[in-house]
Amino acid sequence: MTSTENAVRLWRVPHYPTWFVSDSAKELAAGLLHFAVPLIALMVTGSPAQAGVIGAVGVVTSLLFTLWGGVLADRHRRPALMLLGALLGVALAATFAVFDRLSALSFGALLVLNVLFNARDGLFDVAGEAALKQVVPDEAMGRAQAANQGRGAAIQLAGGPLGGALLAVGGWLVALAAAGIYLLSAATAVMLRHSNRLAGTPSPDADTAVAAMRRNPVSEIGEGFSWLFSRIDLRGVLWVAMLANLGFNSAITTVIYSLQQAGHSPIIIGTVSAVLGAVMLVGALVAPLLVPRLSGGAIVIASLLMCTLGTIVLPAVRAVPAIMIVVGAAVFLVPALNSALMGYFMVAVPTELLGRANSAFRVFSMGAMPLAPLIAGLGLSWAGRTGTLVLCAVLTAVAGLLAVLNRGLRSLPAESGWAAHADAFSLSRRDGAGMHDA
Repeated sequence: MTSTENAVRLWRVPHYPTWFVSDSAKELAAGLLHFAVPLIALMVTGSPAQAGVIGAVGVVTSLLFTLWGGVLADRHRRPALMLLGALLGVALAATFAVFDRLSALSFGALLVLNVLFNARDGLFDVAGEAALKQVVPDEAMGRAQAANQGRGAAIQLAGGPLGGALLAVGGWLVALAAAGIYLLSAATAVMLRHSNRLAGTPSPDADTAVAAMRRNPVSEIGEGFSWLFSRIDLRGVLWVAMLANLGFNSAITTVIYSLQQAGHSPIIIGTVSAVLGAVMLVGALVAPLLVPRLSGGAIVIASLLMCTLGTIVLPAVRAVPAIMIVVGAAVFLVPALNSALMGYFMVAVPTELLGRANSAFRVFSMGAMPLAPLIAGLGLSWAGRTGTLVLCAVLTAVAGLLAVLNRGLRSLPAESGWAAHADAFSLSRRDGAGMHDA
């Protein structure tokens, strides 16, 4: 164990536990609402098509507003944005509860409310993620991201049963529970405002050039994308993350669709998803042990190799227990992969650009996710289960190949070396620009 690991203990970092509670509460509250809306839409409209429209419009809204959320996160104090977002969540959840109690949730009302929920997510979630960089030092960022992975897996594992139990009483109860959880997020966001590291805006308007740029939000959004794509090491993260997510999520969706076509009950299919969440949770608990000790490049390549092998094996596996074993083994290192990639990303991006770069990263990586059900659905119709899973394996294999070929990712060190690694690529970029200008 290195001296750096001894010096920085994540849960003893001032204000980090407060940030974690605030951000986790926000994620759980939003998860409950997003769980309830499509199910209530099906109950109210009786039409899968109309429920699908509500869901699709929500996803597009979230992606679009995420870009503006990045601008807000770089313009203003992030704890203040976290507080405002949580309070808006309370108001929207309470409105949802009232509409449900009055039996006023029509297709139009659900569509509008879901747009507002997703607009809130897009505008304010980036601020919480960006604030993490101001709370946690670089040498502990990998473990912070691993904690986020564990939190996400736990919410995925428990959120469904909790939302289902509340929804059995009524949608209004889900909304009231979400409102209460948003209040917790707001209360802890208030506590964050006393942090010295979060006291000012991420990038104050120190000169007229910056001030001029700040008057044009579109230019600010573009700056986040251009800076991100100008970095060789971060370009690699973008493509690897997009292809790996698309390939493996398409494989999981294909397996779920094929189980449904084979006549398996929703309980069996739900059990497969629960096993996936449980393995991800265990992997997230292991990730903090791996990220500080192993090179990030080795973690990324090993995880992508396991995902690819799992997807290759899946066509030969039909029994549900065997599917669970293969899928579980394939995803075990995914939390460590996400911790390494996102942790390095957070370290490499300057604080004043983190909101916009983060939103650009999210839009880029999430933009391909709607293709997963499309690949699964059309693939099963045209190529069958085996052909579709082979395509998914090719996508994850290409992601692994890109990781191997990208020098920045391949040579990514363990957590304590990320800052120096990012600085080296930043210096080489500036030197390259200088030679080009000369």
